[in-house]
Amino acid sequence: MKNFSRIGKGEKKIDGLPLATGSLKFTDDFVVKDSLYLALLYSPHAHAEILDIDDTEARKSPGVVEIFHYKNVKPILHTTAGQGFPEPSPYDTVLFDKKVRFVGDKVAMVAAKTKKEAEEALKKIKVDYKILEPLFDPENAMAPDAPKIHSLDCYATIPVTYDPNKNLAAEVDIAFGDLEKGIAEADIVVDEIYHTHYASHCAIEPHSVKTFFDEMGRLVIISSTQVPFHVRRIVSRVCDFPLAKIRVIKPRVGGGFGAKQEVMLEQLAAWATITLKQPATLILSREEVFRSSRTRHPVRTHLKMGVKNSGDITFLEMDTLLNTGAYGTHALTVLSNCGAKVLPLLNKIENLHFLGRSVYTTLPVGGAYRGYGATQGYFALNQHLDILSRKVEIDFIDFVKKHHIREGETSKIFEVLGEGKEGVKQVVKSCKLDECMDWCASAIGWQEKRGKHITHGDKIRGVGAAVAMQGSGIPLIDMGAASMKINEDGSFNLDVGATDIGTGSDTILAQIAGEVLGVRSDKIIVLSSDTDRTPFDVGAYASSTTYISGGAVKKCAEKIREQIFDVAITMKKWDRKNLVLADESVKNKKTGEGVPLSDIAIFALYTQEQFQIQASASHTSPESPPPFLATFVELDVDTRTGKVDLIQAATAVDCGQAINPILVEGQVEGAVVNGLSYALVENFVFSSQGNLINGHFKDYKLFTSVDIPQIKTHIVKSYEETGPFGAKSVAEIGINTPAPAIANAIYDAVGVRLYTLPFTPDKVYTALKRLKTYDY
Repeated sequence: MKNFSRIGKGEKKIDGLPLATGSLKFTDDFVVKDSLYLALLYSPHAHAEILDIDDTEARKSPGVVEIFHYKNVKPILHTTAGQGFPEPSPYDTVLFDKKVRFVGDKVAMVAAKTKKEAEEALKKIKVDYKILEPLFDPENAMAPDAPKIHSLDCYATIPVTYDPNKNLAAEVDIAFGDLEKGIAEADIVVDEIYHTHYASHCAIEPHSVKTFFDEMGRLVIISSTQVPFHVRRIVSRVCDFPLAKIRVIKPRVGGGFGAKQEVMLEQLAAWATITLKQPATLILSREEVFRSSRTRHPVRTHLKMGVKNSGDITFLEMDTLLNTGAYGTHALTVLSNCGAKVLPLLNKIENLHFLGRSVYTTLPVGGAYRGYGATQGYFALNQHLDILSRKVEIDFIDFVKKHHIREGETSKIFEVLGEGKEGVKQVVKSCKLDECMDWCASAIGWQEKRGKHITHGDKIRGVGAAVAMQGSGIPLIDMGAASMKINEDGSFNLDVGATDIGTGSDTILAQIAGEVLGVRSDKIIVLSSDTDRTPFDVGAYASSTTYISGGAVKKCAEKIREQIFDVAITMKKWDRKNLVLADESVKNKKTGEGVPLSDIAIFALYTQEQFQIQASASHTSPESPPPFLATFVELDVDTRTGKVDLIQAATAVDCGQAINPILVEGQVEGAVVNGLSYALVENFVFSSQGNLINGHFKDYKLFTSVDIPQIKTHIVKSYEETGPFGAKSVAEIGINTPAPAIANAIYDAVGVRLYTLPFTPDKVYTALKRLKTYDY
């Protein structure tokens, strides 16, 4: 391990105080003079054709300026997935269509002088629907007689399997080895089906956007987004408006978790501003976020694995069916990651088949959600590992240690399965999963409690474990850039396209720059996510910011360092090999002399051969080093009610060198709580007609502070040689393990194996009632 001055220090977030005092602005805090307010009319039907829209009375409503719908808005096919170009998601969406595909699909939009007037006008729009047969069961989506959700006009922009005539939004099929041979060699075969469910991201700030023309006639979009550069590109396409005349600004963001990787509102507000030549504001209510934005994709995983009595796994066969809902945003990438982020963990398996299909239904639309795909895949895999290890009478920890990928090893999955296309060859250079499991086992008292069924009253105690790996950006696809310059006082401006959505990435990037340049983080003035002012970045997704954007910042700062040395050599005639940056100065290791960076800047700007010390750099990577993580939970199962009471959760993570340990712990603990809530209480409830009936916080249960058990978090010592100062990603991986760890702990307590999330008391109680006695 290396010694650093800034890296590995728990520095305060550079925006922490202004956020706490409320001085920083979120989208709705910006005052846009004379803005129109937009309100959306949504479909009450799961599947219907719009025969006619009559907006006559609505147009007479006070304050109404315009009403938009399929009759007066050009239908340009696009995807709302904020991904790199060309997007791996199908082009199956237009602003307003003659067909609606789920309850909550857009029908029309009113632009009025006030929000209340816009909402009142919505009530006067008359829509004549022809009700079509809905499709709620993804298992039946590809049946010959299933209703067709999309027309054949929709298309994929890259060469992948896409067939709207079969309701097939995406398909992945990879195999290696000899599956039949692996089946024949197995002494034990476990064949089970697992289901993960819908969930809302529940970011504290809803989706929001404001648009206006600046004094130069350029369209300015202020948006709560994770992907400002993708917003600019997609808006340009959908609105048929020059990209050079669009500026996207991301202010502070009140949480994203993947939901704001979707470009849903920006093109609507932009269309209104371009058409009416007036500013526009569109901010969703909480009910609208639930009903019409994006969700976690529900997934059915049919997993079959074989093992010898010795504990050697002989084959793995995974059949994944993903419900993409009414539109195919992220249908391919999330599906791919059900295998790509999961299966490399068990790289010793020689015979493997992964089949995945994403299908359209007339239910809410899936999208990017923290862990995207890996969360669903690990729910199945970790339970399967627990079942197999028990059958061969090997402790879960030892079973995982026997099979998991290690430093210096690779996996065939890396090469054959990427995110929407073939992957890339990779060798794991850092893996401390053993240390993660050992720490968690000690922290939770694994050996003392495992299989002991400690009983107190009606409650029985159990412990369970789960492990995961993820990735650090998308190799050879994700790219980030940074630019820097020095100021007279020795401070630096750092401009990055990277998107801080509350994660603290501005702070992390400032620490990386400060480490190279020998200055405190408060000497780094960060400007992020303004498409006019900052260089390009793909945005905040795929756990890419620290590894990819951080790599760009490090490269850029190193260029600045060399220019600083050039000036110091001119000033002092020093030998470059003796120079270092430390304590905000250039120091000569040989003589002990130093020159403050402020003197360097002033000399360069004003004294001799004047120039601005400045640089820019870009970074992409041919690999995506995985972080590793283990979560162990302890819980009680109330056999009288079926209620699961969490006692504690211990999580240890290998994220390489932690740039800021406090922020790393925050990311891990936030993800773990997110996963605990998803496993036990979160759930979408639909009517028989596909209407979401708990689309508000009153009925959609979330963990609060009173629900959270004791949380223990540990960062293991690790170093990833390809990352900036040894760092890998950390933001997503923690959500992948709580659900399967809880499932395994429930089984450990009462012998009930639950294959379908969430683990509500009624499900647990029903399963208990099916057992005459507890089968341990």
